[in-house]
Amino acid sequence: MITLSIIIVNYNVKEFLEQTLLSVQKAATAISHEIFVVDNASSDGSVEMLHQKFPHVRVIANKVNHGFAAANNQALKLAQGEFILVLNPDTVVQEDTFQLIINYMKSSPECGMVGCKILNPDGSLQLACRRSFPTPWVGFTRIIGLSRLFPKSKFFGRYNLTYLNPDETCEVEAISGSFMFLRKQVMDEIGYFDESFFMYGEDLDWCYRIHQAGWKIVYLPETKIIHFKGESSKKARIDLTMQFYRAMQLFVEKHYQSRYFHLPQWFLVSGIFLRAGLTYLGQFFIYIIPIIIDTILLNVSLILALLIRFGNLIHLHSYLIVTLIYSTVWLICLGSTGVYTRKRMYSLRAAVGVLAGFFINTSMTFFFNQYAFSRAVVIIAALFNVFFLSGWRFFIKLIPRLDQIISQDTAGNALMGRRTLIVGTGNKTRDIINRLRHHVEGGYHIYGLITPEETSNDGDYSNIPVLGTIHDLDRIIQTERIQEVIFSSESISYDHILELMTRTRRKGVTFKLVPSTMEVIIGKASIDRIDALPLVDIDYALDRPMSKFVKRSIDILLAGLILICTSPFYMWKRFIKRNMLVVNSYHAYQKPVIQLASFAETIKRNRWRRLPHLWSVIKGDISLVGSSLEKFSSDSSADIILKPGLFGLSQLQKSSNLTDKEKEQYDLYYLKNYTPLLDVEIILKSLINK
Repeated sequence: MITLSIIIVNYNVKEFLEQTLLSVQKAATAISHEIFVVDNASSDGSVEMLHQKFPHVRVIANKVNHGFAAANNQALKLAQGEFILVLNPDTVVQEDTFQLIINYMKSSPECGMVGCKILNPDGSLQLACRRSFPTPWVGFTRIIGLSRLFPKSKFFGRYNLTYLNPDETCEVEAISGSFMFLRKQVMDEIGYFDESFFMYGEDLDWCYRIHQAGWKIVYLPETKIIHFKGESSKKARIDLTMQFYRAMQLFVEKHYQSRYFHLPQWFLVSGIFLRAGLTYLGQFFIYIIPIIIDTILLNVSLILALLIRFGNLIHLHSYLIVTLIYSTVWLICLGSTGVYTRKRMYSLRAAVGVLAGFFINTSMTFFFNQYAFSRAVVIIAALFNVFFLSGWRFFIKLIPRLDQIISQDTAGNALMGRRTLIVGTGNKTRDIINRLRHHVEGGYHIYGLITPEETSNDGDYSNIPVLGTIHDLDRIIQTERIQEVIFSSESISYDHILELMTRTRRKGVTFKLVPSTMEVIIGKASIDRIDALPLVDIDYALDRPMSKFVKRSIDILLAGLILICTSPFYMWKRFIKRNMLVVNSYHAYQKPVIQLASFAETIKRNRWRRLPHLWSVIKGDISLVGSSLEKFSSDSSADIILKPGLFGLSQLQKSSNLTDKEKEQYDLYYLKNYTPLLDVEIILKSLINK
């Protein structure tokens, strides 16, 4: 006799699915069970992974995406368990979850379905884990936002039952489709999912039919799961927003047409489509914000140019047609660089677009005399445009890199390094630390280690300090401004992980898991691979002739500018204070050794000690940004793959005691991802960290 049938529908979330199955296996160890995975035509190797790593799982591989309801029904028709669990593939369950719910249902024969407490990846409660049906009033409060304005009100907060204590067991109308635990007897009585619902609404419909059949649905917070919400749907090639609102319309038409007659039904359907329209309007507004900002700044640039050229705005009315035409040209050129699509925050692309527009606009004055106003105004405006249009994008990208928020940009992650804690112990944890330190692109700055128990400090962890035990986790996150916490699921149970996430939940902190396979890190809306990374046959950006020319030009211009600005200080230190120069030998790129002079005296905070190195930057011996400067030793076998620099990615990680191999990883990353903006950001970050 099979006690539990577990059904999972998968669509292109292989890594999440693997983690889910690992947690399911632990939770079902002492229970007679069967596991079905229905794959909806995934293209990410999910089926191959299942056959290789989970041969005991019954796999149904669809050739086309049949939708969530239809795919679940394929397995539900084969399920033999006394209880059935419909589970999302982007979840992690506690070890006690299944047994605890089975015990509860056996002691409560009137209960037909149970949902548990569901956590977001940051440890917060996922509101959809307990809901009410969208009656006209509940739908109205949700649509116009009253449920969010007054979440503690029983009158307004019924949609997600936010007025109830999330830690108390209670009877509810509906639960989340990500975790639906029910009796097979109930399913045999009410039937399978309604396949009219493709992706959304089928869970709500199922709950409604269970209630109509006289069964109770219970929210049981004694056990918890993590739900990395939306991972399957994010990979789907359908208009998910409209799909959701169409599902709500279908639910209303199916269940409320006879109950509330036509007027309330019309009201609800209208509200649903109003909400859909507002959602699309919000997405459109986000899309056009950069265009609006650029248009405003283009006009600001023109006004400033007029003030500089004429000292007043008397001629402003004469430039209105110029502004319209020139701004249109500039916006078209900016759009052609991609700054109004996915690359809207690329300041270098904005500068290229402005320069392209400038050449077109200045060329127009030769062919259209009626637009041939002061070229000085156009030139000045173009300079301001480069500064403003590139500047606001650079500023937006710079804010998260000043440790205010966590950057999602890959180069920013590698540059700044997110302050990360590792929770675990033993050889697996050492392996995680070593892989993360070699995984430059992930941008993890490993700040310290947290062990499960006081006695768990069992050796060296690659110079990573052990900051305390899990009992100190909340305090350490707060005092050390930690941004990410990575749990080794091999070292600590899922029960304990979820408990810690709930107890230490803080805004701005992301919790992630490393499964026992040691190939990925699973976190909120992301999969980060940490298995072996190939470093051969890579097209390095810095190998391109134009990149070399730009980098060399920046070196000369910036080094020369700094030398000119600091020359009084240099003269004072060198000839008035008679601070002597000492010459040291360093490993060089493509030649045996280079000689670099430094001030002998240790200047305050070492900020200016290497000021004389700027002469070497201009000569080309070193660069402003490059590999770390290593003093020459005849015993060293240093293999320099990048010209040494005063600043660099590996220099930013000075507190991590990087090995030569790890420094090489940072150098390779820099070679592959070089941009002038990256150089500027490295220099700024280095100066800030001094």
